[in-house]
Amino acid sequence: MKKFTIFMLTLIGLYLALPILATALYAFSTNWNKTILPEGLTFEWMSTLFQDMRFVEAFGRSVLLSGGAVVLSILLVVPAIFIIVLYFPSLEKWFQASVVMIYAFPGIILAVGLIRFYSGTSIPMVLTVLGVYVVSVLPYMYQGTRNSLRNVQGRQLMDAAELLGASKMEAFRKVLLPAVYPGLFVSALLSFSILFGEFVLINLVVGSRFETVQIYLMSKLSTSGHIASAIVFVYILLMGILTLVMAIITKKAKGMKQA
Repeated sequence: MKKFTIFMLTLIGLYLALPILATALYAFSTNWNKTILPEGLTFEWMSTLFQDMRFVEAFGRSVLLSGGAVVLSILLVVPAIFIIVLYFPSLEKWFQASVVMIYAFPGIILAVGLIRFYSGTSIPMVLTVLGVYVVSVLPYMYQGTRNSLRNVQGRQLMDAAELLGASKMEAFRKVLLPAVYPGLFVSALLSFSILFGEFVLINLVVGSRFETVQIYLMSKLSTSGHIASAIVFVYILLMGILTLVMAIITKKAKGMKQA
């Protein structure tokens, strides 16, 4: 039974890994038409990609938009989560219901609603998308923050620090925040990775007026398969780095908890 499980997991791993490996190989191949493996390897496509200012600017816009939404979520949403979980637990069920409702809006319907509501106002559509991004990562920020507070018994930590003479702000800044930052940081990285790959909303609402990496990728799919594969490879590499960082932080957090 154990060997069968290992065999099935291996097949699933190969099934998931082969498209990624093929995309990575195509991003570095000269030609790949007549053989199973590429007929040659080159860094030409990757070099061309990073010399294209459109890609550099699109990458920067994606980082700015996704990172800005995560920062705003940390500054505006996370303090509210702290207050509700620690001091108003009776309201948490209503907050959870609100979080679940976020999944009830498909991207296309949401985009059409935003265009109809905000297109006649003076609010830039990019800021509208930024606001939607802040709300869309709420489930991940909420769950990560809530689990971290429960794991370290946040209310007890705050009460103990206040009994020892600390104010609420000092207890939050010097005691509670250092204890929960690993979970908060992992939630922020997860939110960033999800927003960085978002395409439907930004493409329908803003489009080429604010070209992100995903929009740039769509424009290259019909012109150069090698460049498109190079973009996907860079994206996969970035997500892999973020995943590795999240795994390291989670492991350290578990080690600190056991210690």
